[in-house]
Amino acid sequence: MLPLSLFLRSTALVSLACAPLWAQAQSTARRGTAHLSGTVVDATTQKPVEYATVALLPAAGEQPLAGTAADAQGQFVFKDLAPGSYRLALSFVGYAGRTVPITLAEQGTDLGPLPLTAAAEQLGEVNITGEREVVETRPDRLVYNADRDVTNTGGTAADVLRKTPLLSVDADGNVQLRGSSNLRILLNNKPSALLAGNLAEALKQIPADQIKAVEVLTAPSAKYDGEGSAGVVNIVLKKSSLQGVNGNVGAGVGNRNQNLNGSISARRGQVGGNASASLFANQYPARSNSTRLDYLPDGEIGRLDQQTTSRTNGAGGFAEAGLSYDPSEQHGFTLTFDGSSFLTRQPQQFTNQYSGGGPLLDTLYARSTRQRWQRRSFDLSSGYTRTFAGKPGREWAVLARHSRNRNTQGYQLEQYPGGALSLESIEYQEQSRNLSQNLETTLQTDYTRPVKENVSWEAGGKVIWRRVSSDYTIDTLLKSRQTAFARSVLRSNGFHYQQNVGAAYGTYNFAVGKQYRFSLGTRLEYTDITGEFRGENGRFANYYTNLLPSLSTTRNLKKPGETLRLSYSRRIQRPDIYYLNPFIRQLDPRNITYGNPQLSPEVTDNYELTYSTFGKSSTLNATAYTRRTNTAIEQVSFYNGALARTESTYRNIARNQSYGLSLYGSLKPTPKWQIGLSTDGSYTQLRSPTLNRTATRLQISGNLNTSLRFGKGYTAQAYAGYASGGVLLQARYSGGGYYTLGLKRTLLKDKLDLTLNVSNFAQRYRVFRFRTRTPQFETAATNYYPQRSVRLSLSYRFGKTDPNAPQRQRRSIRNDDQKAAGNGGQGG
Repeated sequence: MLPLSLFLRSTALVSLACAPLWAQAQSTARRGTAHLSGTVVDATTQKPVEYATVALLPAAGEQPLAGTAADAQGQFVFKDLAPGSYRLALSFVGYAGRTVPITLAEQGTDLGPLPLTAAAEQLGEVNITGEREVVETRPDRLVYNADRDVTNTGGTAADVLRKTPLLSVDADGNVQLRGSSNLRILLNNKPSALLAGNLAEALKQIPADQIKAVEVLTAPSAKYDGEGSAGVVNIVLKKSSLQGVNGNVGAGVGNRNQNLNGSISARRGQVGGNASASLFANQYPARSNSTRLDYLPDGEIGRLDQQTTSRTNGAGGFAEAGLSYDPSEQHGFTLTFDGSSFLTRQPQQFTNQYSGGGPLLDTLYARSTRQRWQRRSFDLSSGYTRTFAGKPGREWAVLARHSRNRNTQGYQLEQYPGGALSLESIEYQEQSRNLSQNLETTLQTDYTRPVKENVSWEAGGKVIWRRVSSDYTIDTLLKSRQTAFARSVLRSNGFHYQQNVGAAYGTYNFAVGKQYRFSLGTRLEYTDITGEFRGENGRFANYYTNLLPSLSTTRNLKKPGETLRLSYSRRIQRPDIYYLNPFIRQLDPRNITYGNPQLSPEVTDNYELTYSTFGKSSTLNATAYTRRTNTAIEQVSFYNGALARTESTYRNIARNQSYGLSLYGSLKPTPKWQIGLSTDGSYTQLRSPTLNRTATRLQISGNLNTSLRFGKGYTAQAYAGYASGGVLLQARYSGGGYYTLGLKRTLLKDKLDLTLNVSNFAQRYRVFRFRTRTPQFETAATNYYPQRSVRLSLSYRFGKTDPNAPQRQRRSIRNDDQKAAGNGGQGG
């Protein structure tokens, strides 16, 4: 991914440039045999602050005695020091500086984690000047600081992801990374039952006001689960682990969505806790029309015309709570719970006319459908972390997680002849209920050990047990033949699925001289799958083992802050229940879809070359990449002439090859004005010998984000983005543009924010087109989504904290190992 060597490493090089001064100062300092070590971490996320500047000062006076830069794990060491009293000065771009008084013992001292607080972060009475960049680049990821973007206020997680560089989100909620939907989305560095189902609805449930940042990893190391061939996206929620009490409450109103949210964090001594909750409601109308031409065996052409109008109304809530207990500097325990519940209703009117197929196939009717989704989920996780006195960087962690979600989906429909809705003329009725449940339990352990300076290794293991079920029923009533609903045996069944995964990994990190850093890793995963249909001999089983190597090397170029990074990784995509579930979805009887329980995983090879450079007020990252998947899972559609309908399912039927170039640059013309530009272009080729078909397309996406602080407490922000659309094996789809303007006013001694945002105000609809072509039929569909939105939000912060209190770095479970469902879903 885009190395922070560009942004972070430059600060380290500035520190090293001052080495002669420090060396000269140290010559006058007392020398001995003691050592001093520690780890610089972010006070909020508890993640290492890579390449932070560390200076050793005398107890009185400002002349440094010694200085260094922390490594990629935030660790630093001073050697050959005399016991006594000193001060330690910590600093880094985007963080408030900190000076810590210390007493160095004869045998040496390990200070453990040393937190730095992000600049411009308001924590009750704590007001720190400075400003974090909206987008940061780090050695293995790109970080979009959503809380620094005014235009996010009052929005949802979907709005945040849409503005994240390298990501795109269409109107249906499908998320893509560099043009690929094969990615995994995490919440606070771990999977969430909330995101395991319909992803589009889940993203609407998380308020943007509670999101601190979004991290994008395009080349994860071996410690990450092997899935997510395009990469991993981690949504980081706001929380604090500083001493004291702080929190915030917020509310937003608008024509598309409304929300209430709040959070609180408290820590006293060894015990800390945090909690957050949100309630939301949203309304999204839509309409569409489509035409399909069927090439019939007799040479005739059948024509299907359809029009649909709908309105999606959703409401629900999300809550999270956590406890931490640190009985000593070397031991830490955590317990976290989060849960969600939401209900979505979608009334829909639908007209269907088929002509040219003869008396048996030609039809004209209208349907009124009421769909309903109800979803409940929870996650419970716990962890233990052990560090070792006098051995900085050495750590052992044990983690456990259990999650459950329950999704009830159903619909009721009435069909009317002649294309007109009339209660007196109902000719057919249908009702359906699909209950799906997902239970997942994970155990994980990780161990990190530095061998010597700039050399370390990591190892770990994980086991995951998944139990998924889908029980579905269809009841029908044909008015001319029945007086009551009857069960459709052929369309009702139960599908039960078990997946067990065992994994082990190891990585070795080392440096060669001052210019080269290497990371070598490999991951071994074993997967065992069983599934069956209720009441049938439809049992199946499968198992496979995958070896997933990874390699990265970074070279520091001559110019300070200028780096070049080459990486390779192999990753897999296991199909989840959405792709496997054979349930036939046929709200539209002319176009049905169903899953394929016989799917195999995808295996993808990723190559990246990244150039990074950093200036006083600008940054630039350029990444050339390619990825190849030989067993790509693609949707395939066939024409059923007997019923004049298309049938779509999924198969391992293609090779997917992509070549691309992504660019990110930022500029600060003045201290109060930021500009960021991100763009990505890729060429994709899908080839299927089975279908004798090749599909190609050049895809382009990008966004521009700018903010300006002015006056007393005012911030203006503008955002605009564009995505050109993409290609499937048998189809192509269009993209579109979007934009938002925002204005924030800060009041009450920087405790209250009032924000007004307007989006897509110059156009009534966002229009998306989808076209499918096969030898048997062609389909052209147009979807209209009203996207004009206005929202007004407020947020109030309260409390007091102590940013200088010591904090502990936490680990969490990351189950980023399943292929997410299309059409806005990540599961069944």
